[in-house]
Amino acid sequence: MAKKQSYHHGSHSKYLLQCHLVFATKYRKQILSGQLSDDLKQIMLDIANEKDITIVAMETDQDHIHLMVDYSPTKSVLEMVNNFKSISTNRIYKKHRVLLKTYYWKENTLFSDGYFVCSVGEASPEAIKKYIETQG
Repeated sequence: MAKKQSYHHGSHSKYLLQCHLVFATKYRKQILSGQLSDDLKQIMLDIANEKDITIVAMETDQDHIHLMVDYSPTKSVLEMVNNFKSISTNRIYKKHRVLLKTYYWKENTLFSDGYFVCSVGEASPEAIKKYIETQG
């Protein structure tokens, strides 16, 4: 059985906010392997640490990266996406410029413009709906 997540406490709040993020490489180039993948994961961990976000799980495939993050209500999903994508692109180019320029020769880019996000919760939507309907 999976371990139950503990809630976080603020001065006037109790929360557990988690989401699944997926960022695809521009043009779906299959370049996320080996040292580039390892460096990208470390960069993502560094960014999360700097921005007070916890990465619960992370893995790359050839053309995308998955992140499951735990964050506070003071953060927006868009803010996290922008931070992860822009900062990681800048930092990965500092380490792998020669390799990346063979794929993206016009601009310093790594990820496509879009992203996937899905909220992650302890209870299913059906369980929450049933709980709300039985109140009062």
